[in-house]
Amino acid sequence: MHELSVTENIIKICTEEAVKHKVTAVKCINLQIGELSGLIPKCIQYYFDIASKGTPIEGALLNVEKIPVEINCVCCGYEGRLIKDKYNCPQCGSYDVKIIRGREFLIKSMEVD
Repeated sequence: MHELSVTENIIKICTEEAVKHKVTAVKCINLQIGELSGLIPKCIQYYFDIASKGTPIEGALLNVEKIPVEINCVCCGYEGRLIKDKYNCPQCGSYDVKIIRGREFLIKSMEVD
């Protein structure tokens, strides 16, 4: 259910930016969401459609770019993506890895009129 608070923050930040730059309409908000963030884009869109009513960003499309999980293996030095649903190094099999991407949540940009 943390999608609601995340969505409220998206609305707050984007509304402030729209007002600050005297934007008449926001067409699209581009988000980057890591696969390990735990956020569900459909839930964010659902809450956004409800909570943005009456704001300068009402009606904007949320465009979500998924950020895949990437690791750095402590044992062999591999740096790259994991195999889907496996959490060990695809090169040497070690579980001694550091996650370097995949937890992000960013408002990348807004497309406006």
